[in-house]
Amino acid sequence: MVDVNWRRRALWRRCRRIAGSVLLPEPFDLTTLAVTLSRRVGRPVEFVPLRRGEFGPCGLLVTTDRAEYIGYPGDTTPLHQRHIVLHEVGHLLCGHRGESSLGPGTAKALLPNLPGELVRRVLGRDVYSEVEEREAELFASLVLHRAARERAAAPSAAEQAGAAETVARLGSMFDVPSRECGTEQAGA
Repeated sequence: MVDVNWRRRALWRRCRRIAGSVLLPEPFDLTTLAVTLSRRVGRPVEFVPLRRGEFGPCGLLVTTDRAEYIGYPGDTTPLHQRHIVLHEVGHLLCGHRGESSLGPGTAKALLPNLPGELVRRVLGRDVYSEVEEREAELFASLVLHRAARERAAAPSAAEQAGAAETVARLGSMFDVPSRECGTEQAGA
């Protein structure tokens, strides 16, 4: 039992370290995330929305000589898409080298603009060990949790302005001057 607990703690520590090192765009945007990841891994990372049935049940990480391609279902909610993309990013950043069960038809659907000989050389990383799957899932969850926490801690200028306006209105309802509410404008 001690060995199992030690492995779990080690998995958490590793995932927290890797998830904490990811620069997240605010607001979350796949284009900006792709640029950030491309710089980090030293090669292009591209996100490819796919229709269900063109690949496995959720997401897919494919490596070619040119780039890393992450396929995700384009017909699901934005939150689900982010989680799937981040799960595949977890496989990439954790260095997982799963086995390929990617057939030429699936590769061609994912990468329709690439020549046939290159598609045949694609390494599809879509069969991982149970530990690698847990690690990628934990990575995605930790990144999403961190993003939500940071967003709550640092509201946007529009959110801050809206909050100040609400406080000022409440203050006026109770005849409290704006300077006592902490909403007085500089120079006013």
